[in-house]
Amino acid sequence: MAKAIPSRSEDYSLWYNELVKKAGLAENSPVRGCMVIKPYGFAIWEKMQQTLDRMFKDTGHENAYFPLLIPKSFLSKEADHVEGFAKECAVVTHYRLKNDENGKGVVVDPEAKLEEELIIRPTSETVIWDSYKNWIQSYRDLPILVNQWANVMRWEMRTRLFLRTAEFLWQEGHTAHATKQEAVDETRQMLDVYATFAEEFMAMPVIKGVKTESERFAGAVDTYCIEAMMQDGKALQAGTSHFLGQNFAKAFDVKFATKEGKEELVWGTSWGVSTRLMGALIMAHSDDDGLVLPPKLAPIQVVIVPIYFKDEQLAQIEEVVAPIVAQLKEKGVSVKFDTRDTHKPGWKFAEYELKGVPVRLAIGPKDLEKGTVEIARRDTKEKSFHPIDGAVDHVMHLLKDIQVNIYNKAKELREENSKEANTYDEFKELVEQGFVYAHWDGTAETEDKIKEETKATIRCIPLDQKEEEGTCIFTGKPSKGRVLFAKAY
Repeated sequence: MAKAIPSRSEDYSLWYNELVKKAGLAENSPVRGCMVIKPYGFAIWEKMQQTLDRMFKDTGHENAYFPLLIPKSFLSKEADHVEGFAKECAVVTHYRLKNDENGKGVVVDPEAKLEEELIIRPTSETVIWDSYKNWIQSYRDLPILVNQWANVMRWEMRTRLFLRTAEFLWQEGHTAHATKQEAVDETRQMLDVYATFAEEFMAMPVIKGVKTESERFAGAVDTYCIEAMMQDGKALQAGTSHFLGQNFAKAFDVKFATKEGKEELVWGTSWGVSTRLMGALIMAHSDDDGLVLPPKLAPIQVVIVPIYFKDEQLAQIEEVVAPIVAQLKEKGVSVKFDTRDTHKPGWKFAEYELKGVPVRLAIGPKDLEKGTVEIARRDTKEKSFHPIDGAVDHVMHLLKDIQVNIYNKAKELREENSKEANTYDEFKELVEQGFVYAHWDGTAETEDKIKEETKATIRCIPLDQKEEEGTCIFTGKPSKGRVLFAKAY
């Protein structure tokens, strides 16, 4: 198989786009900004979805489903919310088409105009809180802990597969609580769930923090986030959890009777991750030869490639491989024995390297004679020979080691490319390379000017921020701690 993708050093953006396509993850659709997620890409997303779904249910959440279409009037009920999403909304105005005058095409039927225009959901707070008004009357109805897996539409102008598309898949959790503290605890709990998933399953180290006021979710009191560094030093927001206060309860008049018989507004949260995590997974670990997938999320964790010239040899290999496959499957490992005769072993090696399969076994007639099997790991590309009898144990050890090694490599990259800046000149130089921790005077005006001049944004105010007296790199005004700046996707 010829080299399929350009190198990261040549053109990082092109490398990413080509890798997504050549590895069979996704492709552009006929509608600008939308994508087709292909089976292999969807298999990775399914693994993410299944893992997160289990984590949500372990924390007491249930799945539900809410409508794709939202009455336009709903969006206007929460002022910050409509302002935040108005420019990205796709609007349904008519419900019927008809043949044009020439009979060669279709046009919108002007008589089929909707009484009220509908918004294709950019997010579901409004339609969900409208439902909560009917679900909640008393403190006995609380808390409501609901999640939905859905697609949403945000009419993005500049799009890139997985990272920013007009339509994308995601989950959105929406919870309702009797007290402020319960809602804050929920917001922080879900942030921790996302961080655990990113680090333990995606093998991607993240920084937990809170967004500045100008970067908050539209309609939230506070937005918490996890930020990850990609291999080019840019940040990627990998998940957000929002404390909504009583904003949506006020907008939709969602009240409950307390134990004491008083009437109070409900407290809310919302939180979500999307197929953007696919982009994060690709950019955090992959190399010039293709994907590097953490074993916990790889659709195929182990591939076995037979090397043979005659059918009798394949039969002998199959006899030896069968118990290996059975034992691996018993241990919960997804394994593929590739007996296709349409491609040579070398082609298959390159294909599975491109697709990021963590462990590859190769076995031929000479290996059978010696009682050994060649085992290669995708992350370091190291190969070694092992006795067939001990192959399963070695593979199990490798899968654990690869998961840890991928995480450590990503963490090391982040540490090497995270610096502190004490002057604006120093900041401008360092922010081209990665993360920069610097003092900020706390004003949106300074934040905007730094963004305008450097294209760097405040990714978050880290939750573990140390109190440290200093002066803002831009204005010289007092600051009580460093915030995280970076250029971002």
